[in-house]
Amino acid sequence: MTTQKVAIITGASQGIGAALVPAYRKLGHAVVAVSRSIGPSDDPGVLAVRADLSQPGGGTRVVDEALARFGRVDALVNNAGVFVAKPFTDYTDEDFATVAGTNLRGFFDVTRGAVAAMLERGGGGHVVNVSTSLVDHALSGFPSALAALTKGGLNAVTRSLAIEYADRGIRVNAVALGVIRTPMHAPEAHDALAALHPLGRVGEVDEVVGAVTFLEQAGFVTGEVLHVDGGQSAGH
Repeated sequence: MTTQKVAIITGASQGIGAALVPAYRKLGHAVVAVSRSIGPSDDPGVLAVRADLSQPGGGTRVVDEALARFGRVDALVNNAGVFVAKPFTDYTDEDFATVAGTNLRGFFDVTRGAVAAMLERGGGGHVVNVSTSLVDHALSGFPSALAALTKGGLNAVTRSLAIEYADRGIRVNAVALGVIRTPMHAPEAHDALAALHPLGRVGEVDEVVGAVTFLEQAGFVTGEVLHVDGGQSAGH
């Protein structure tokens, strides 16, 4: 088993996830970068794993591959997510299956395996879940009940797991985001989306990365939902 710490990062092929890979390498971690479409890495400290986390067993396979390559798991960032904004009665069964599959099953499988690997090593580790401030501060012009339903579950389970595993040294935190400048949002929509935040702009990927790496190094912080949202959750 390597003595180097190992981080699993999901949704790692673009946007926030892609930026977290070099950030964790800079912290000294080897990284298992996960996405349905990720290509191989020429960095020997990065293992790229193609997996669909919405499918049963996808997350378990990711952890198995991490252990086979590096022998341990110390950190997990549950960044993979799906966002579908519609009026509630317009959502289809397919929308529900897609959003719940990635946001909930994807979290469940890979986190269960990662925490088990941390416990097998004797405890100690860190999980970060990526959530949304729409859980705390719903917007009348931006209906997104499936985001609230699934990401609200992540906020709750963040606190639950933080307490369940505190005495084993495993910390669990979340970052709740406003709109971040990523490929998820068309550039022409950024001005309108900026108005959703009291600071009057969208967030940048490096601001989210800074929040996640802060939590990674903040050994006395667990059960925290850290808002990176330009003040959206505080009011408007």
